[in-house]
Amino acid sequence: MLFPPPLLPLLFALVSAAGGSSARDAGRGRTEAFVLPHSHMDVGWVYTVQESMRAYAANVYSSVTEELTREKRRKFVAVEQEFFRLWWDSVAADEHKKQVRQLLQEGRLEFIIGGQVMHDEAVTNLDDDILQLTEGHGFLYETFGVRPQFSWHVDPFGASATTPVLFALAGFNGHLISRIDYNLKDDMQRNQKLQFVWRGSRSLGDQQEIFTHTMDQFSYCTPSHLPFSNRSGFYWNGVALFPDPPKDGVYPNMSLPVDEDNLHSYAQTMVENIQQRAQWFQSNHVLWPWGCDKQFFNSSVQFQNMDPLLDYINLHSEQFGVTVHYSTLSEYFQAIHQSGHTWEVRGSQDFLPYSAEPLQAWTGFYASRNVLKGVARHASSLLHAAESLFTWYLVNIPGGAVPKEWALQKLRDLRWALSEVQHHDAITGTESPKVAHMYLQHLTQGMMGAQEVMVKLLIPAQPFDSFDATVTQSTGESSDSAQHIVVYNPLAWNVTTYINVTVPFPMATVYDDEGHPVSAQIQQSAESDSAYDLFIVVNLKGLQHRRYVIRAMASSGRTHAATVVTFERRSRTQGEPRKRGRRLLPVLNECYALKVDQDTNLLHSIVDRTRKRSVKLTQDFGEYRANGDVRRGPVSDNYVFSANGSSEAAYEAVGMEIVPGKVLTEIRQYFYREESDEEYAYAVYTRLPEGFEGAAPCHRIEQSYRVGPLAVNREVVLRTSTDLSNNRTIFTDNNGYQMQRRLHRTFPNNTVARNYYPMVRTAYIEDDSTRLVVLAERAHGVSSQHEGQLEVMLHRRLWNNQEWNLGYNLTLNDSSVVRPVLWMLLGSRAAMASLGPREVLALQHRPVVLRVDSAERGWTSQAFQDRVSSKAVVLPPNLHLLSLSVPGWAYSSNHTQHLQDLQQVVNSR
Repeated sequence: MLFPPPLLPLLFALVSAAGGSSARDAGRGRTEAFVLPHSHMDVGWVYTVQESMRAYAANVYSSVTEELTREKRRKFVAVEQEFFRLWWDSVAADEHKKQVRQLLQEGRLEFIIGGQVMHDEAVTNLDDDILQLTEGHGFLYETFGVRPQFSWHVDPFGASATTPVLFALAGFNGHLISRIDYNLKDDMQRNQKLQFVWRGSRSLGDQQEIFTHTMDQFSYCTPSHLPFSNRSGFYWNGVALFPDPPKDGVYPNMSLPVDEDNLHSYAQTMVENIQQRAQWFQSNHVLWPWGCDKQFFNSSVQFQNMDPLLDYINLHSEQFGVTVHYSTLSEYFQAIHQSGHTWEVRGSQDFLPYSAEPLQAWTGFYASRNVLKGVARHASSLLHAAESLFTWYLVNIPGGAVPKEWALQKLRDLRWALSEVQHHDAITGTESPKVAHMYLQHLTQGMMGAQEVMVKLLIPAQPFDSFDATVTQSTGESSDSAQHIVVYNPLAWNVTTYINVTVPFPMATVYDDEGHPVSAQIQQSAESDSAYDLFIVVNLKGLQHRRYVIRAMASSGRTHAATVVTFERRSRTQGEPRKRGRRLLPVLNECYALKVDQDTNLLHSIVDRTRKRSVKLTQDFGEYRANGDVRRGPVSDNYVFSANGSSEAAYEAVGMEIVPGKVLTEIRQYFYREESDEEYAYAVYTRLPEGFEGAAPCHRIEQSYRVGPLAVNREVVLRTSTDLSNNRTIFTDNNGYQMQRRLHRTFPNNTVARNYYPMVRTAYIEDDSTRLVVLAERAHGVSSQHEGQLEVMLHRRLWNNQEWNLGYNLTLNDSSVVRPVLWMLLGSRAAMASLGPREVLALQHRPVVLRVDSAERGWTSQAFQDRVSSKAVVLPPNLHLLSLSVPGWAYSSNHTQHLQDLQQVVNSR
């Protein structure tokens, strides 16, 4: 770990899941309310980061710092680090910084979570969750010598079992969640089970358990209803105003100021709420969050009204039966720890999916903004590759010519962008269009910088002329019109696979860096008449790169020219169903035989050739037609999926092409909305790798899709239907960390939507002998709506007239074309359990292909190139190199020394 172990570990007494001690009927004594001032500051959502900083975020930290300094009893918790870091670096005055350090030392300002953002828990990848947490914690430790010890995950839409494991591993002493299924929360409130010890990992068990507090029905916001006023309660600073704060300081919806006439009424309202909440917990300690979205931008008016209210309640505590005081989260958890209660143990099951009410299943966001989800994961893979390459460079040539600070800054930019997009209103696709554009812009700029670093490291200081000369000498052919690429393997395993490079010529020969021709296949592109797909076989050792030159030539060398075979378009309703399956066309490799039905142009079955086991399997596209009028019933939006029934076929005809090849065979299926349409609406490109050099990835069936633009209020799914008897049970991953078994459940309402689950990396269905696995390079929603079926939601385009959605522009009118990739694996349960985890990583971390100009110069010597090429990093098959990076933080690994260094810096100012 980066940081020292917890200084004050809290150990909570446990009981089995059969029951815990209850204080419902015992003498509870006076209720103690811990008033926790906070501001929920979304890094994005409706407004860009820059807009939020200007309108309110900067003022939160300036005014809170000033007001806490003014009055010793006041306290505040700061949650996410992005806004705080921006304020600290660009807004905070020296006096503010001095005050912050003093407040931290006194324990009156507390950082909780401490990550760059409050990450989503459904569609994020564990690698990226670790990254954003490390980004925030690294800043806090480097700057202040502190490390957060409690979480505050109050707004993610459902709770993953991976998150408590991550926080326990990070040394947290307590975890806090809020959004779980409405009926489950009701039951937990009635039975005082909102607090428990969570063992989120089946394999780690009690080694990484964490005490978990679930927010009650009021969640993280202060109750807004005041029986004596028509204004919102306890929000005396009102509502943040965009784009600029009002010059007169008067904000919309400011609560009625506390005075002699209403002081008792305010106190009575607050006490009644505290007592109501106390009945839902075992102890007489009540956490009372004071704040909500975009609060405390004018902390002066907030505290000036709350101070006398707390004084009044405490003065009449005998009458009210309640005492109140400002608190940090650590103080509350410490009090719970000292209460002497025992707690039930929860196993590795999660709290997904999340429904806010019977007709609001928050399962739509699993597939919202598919493009953003794809770019975010691609950025994650690129960062992994760039950091491992840069670190390997520093290890091999510590005094090399590459400007280290320049490279570190480029990598930091991508780390920041990737951390930012893990926010629970970012990668989820639940933000406004302008904010989605901001995330994409930050990611794109960061990726360009990381690619620049890789190019400079992978290209030697001398030009490519010497490389061209080697090839020319070997072949006797000119280097005119040659294209150069560098391919890097970011995995610490040896890899044999193929890469795809688009070229403008119909024939090419590929040479490696020793001048030897390389096996390849070239064919007409599926989506362009003027482009060709060149598939190149690459054999790379762990963390190794190789250079290749591609030359347009009339002779093929070791390149196979594949020909496209076109089949007649077939109507979905044409012919009798009982006559289908009689004209099957097999497409084979060493592992599988895919059989295509020529009467439908759809897959018919797959034979696992290693076991000679045939599974009926067909794929097509379905769509859910969403309601867009709130007067007619529930609507789908960025967050919510509201299905009126099963998906319907989204096409009337299917066209097909097959491209037989020596590197791979490609099946192209085109789905038309109407039989007479000239343009297809959806496409599936299935690639079956052939056996090459004895190391082909023949066990994977690689599929890419082209979906969109969709008609408005359509949600499109890929339906894979098999004859496996899975009882509609599906297994999905929690953030790429562990699998969850998802039994199909029936509800009085919304059964379809409430049986959707997030797939971050993988999902599968199985029967007693066979498992069908799907691997993903971005998050999707998945379900098993029918026996033997696996349904993946690929894209959504929605509009509705709900006032809230229109006001914030959250209707998801996404007209983009999306191109996700899925890999399918089919085999015995044992074989797939062994193969699946490695293939997940092979998909996530495919070789990085960089096109380079032959005149471009790098910063590394040929000696480095030779050294890296010869010194591969190869780990055992059961061990994955999760991260190899140089974060660039400046602090001593000795905690005491670091604190002394910080104090010297402060004293010198």
